[in-house]
Amino acid sequence: MYTLGINAVFHDSSASIVKDGVLLAAAEEERFTHIKHGKRPVPFSTYELPYHAINYCLEVAGIHLKDVDHVAYSFDPYLILPKEHVGKTEVKLPLQPSDSTTSEQWSNPWDPLFLSYIINAPRQLVDGWPHHLQPRFTGTKTTDFKWHFVDHHISHAASAFIASPYKSAAVMTVDGRGENATTSYYYGQGNNLTCISQVNMPHSLGLLYEKVTAHLGFLHSSDEYKVMALASYGKPEFEKEFREMIHLKDNGQYTIDDADFTALFGKRRMKGDEFTAHHFNIAHSLQKVLQDVMLEITAWLYHETKQENLCLAGGVALNCVMNAYLRDKSSFKNIWVQPAAGDAGTSLGAALWIDAQERKSHERMFTMDHAYWGPDFSDEAIEKFLKWCKVPYRKSDNIAVDAAKILAEDKIIGWHQGRMEFGPRALGSRSILASPIHASMQARLNEVKDREDFRPVAPVVLEEDAAAWFENASYSPFMLFVYPVKEDKADKIPAVRHTDGTARIQTVNKDQHATYYNLLKEFKALTGVPVLVNTSFNTLGKPIVCTPRDAVECFWSSPFDALVIGSFIIEKNAGQKGSVNKRENSKALQETLI
Repeated sequence: MYTLGINAVFHDSSASIVKDGVLLAAAEEERFTHIKHGKRPVPFSTYELPYHAINYCLEVAGIHLKDVDHVAYSFDPYLILPKEHVGKTEVKLPLQPSDSTTSEQWSNPWDPLFLSYIINAPRQLVDGWPHHLQPRFTGTKTTDFKWHFVDHHISHAASAFIASPYKSAAVMTVDGRGENATTSYYYGQGNNLTCISQVNMPHSLGLLYEKVTAHLGFLHSSDEYKVMALASYGKPEFEKEFREMIHLKDNGQYTIDDADFTALFGKRRMKGDEFTAHHFNIAHSLQKVLQDVMLEITAWLYHETKQENLCLAGGVALNCVMNAYLRDKSSFKNIWVQPAAGDAGTSLGAALWIDAQERKSHERMFTMDHAYWGPDFSDEAIEKFLKWCKVPYRKSDNIAVDAAKILAEDKIIGWHQGRMEFGPRALGSRSILASPIHASMQARLNEVKDREDFRPVAPVVLEEDAAAWFENASYSPFMLFVYPVKEDKADKIPAVRHTDGTARIQTVNKDQHATYYNLLKEFKALTGVPVLVNTSFNTLGKPIVCTPRDAVECFWSSPFDALVIGSFIIEKNAGQKGSVNKRENSKALQETLI
């Protein structure tokens, strides 16, 4: 049984495909369209179906859209529709409330056009595909598959629990908002989730963080991680103000007052303005209060479920500093966070949830122990492209050895190997890599990527060496927790040690990504350091690269030194003579690699 999961609601549209409980492929639409977070500057296009990601998933499964049994869409409009529309498969709604649509019916702040667009999504899927994707879409009818609207928070929760290594767990989802819910609590057993309670709009920890992000001059709903980084430089000057906004109850519920940030914190920072201690203190105070509130909530959830395992998802769960705080201070023994915890991951959760419900299976078929679910490219395809575009390159007999030598020379490389990561983190398939040995590398990488100076860079470390370099570190493959750098190692890897002494680490073992693992082994053999700097292979405002074309274009338009792509190495100013062939099969190559 094939189940196709789709997210195309708020942002980060994506697709995932599951066969009999096992994930086959998953990818964000932005990697194909090059529109970061899927945010187009025109009305409602945020909700465009992820046709390219769907096409990729169908390609991996080796099927046509009409071969899909179930389509799971990670939003249920019927949870917020006026009662008279519930149960209808198609709803024609006015663009604006009219005499026949009372203000009371539209008390929920959803535009009718948005609801109509979502409800008619099954027809859009079979009628609206781009023509160059015709081979896997054309001829499909809406009767060829069963369509499911899935509660947004159930989708988040299933992505965390059903993909986790735990057979039973407490599950919590925290984000900006779903249909109504902003925070949800579940008990997970087997492949089932039982909702214990939820907090509804307008009270939202995620939206509070978004609003402060905007007040600090960043993009809300995509730049919250910058506020998290900024927080390390500040003091809790405004802790009292934030704490007084949030009113916790003893049953997991909370309310948040609607505050005037200008009155509380002064004038909003504009993009480009200098950061001051005042901004640092706002960020620090927000982060501290978020952590304390989440700790109190998890204490209630632990008492309620009596579980030793906790699964987290939703955009707030990407806050790795908060995750580490819960890891160290909560009563839960184990915490697992979905690596695609934001909205992209809901396509996976919706697919896993509907698959389990339709198969009526309690047996767990899949554990997500890596994030490499996107497209990959063979050496043959890569070399054809390099020849076609006349790029000078050399082929390596041992790519890990040769790349490690370049890194040991303190050079920066683009690293394009294997299947692309699913989720917002680059985890060694589409990464920019560098040596952590010199403190200046952090500033060099921020300059390469045109990032703010305060932004830290993160390390990847051999799993077997993690505990020797980072306090209490062991298995952490998704860069979702911070760990203190050990004092006796701090001067050996200064580039990855943040101002608070921590690092957001990724561990890697050979089973997860053999080429990446071997690179670290070779770098350790050369330098004695089993750690590299790993940041995402992209530049300002661009999504992480996907194809060889993306990688080459980013490399030649950015000031880093080498591109290591498959078995091939391209170096700037190396004086190499490249292999050049005729532009044979150029159209086919472009269709394959774009």
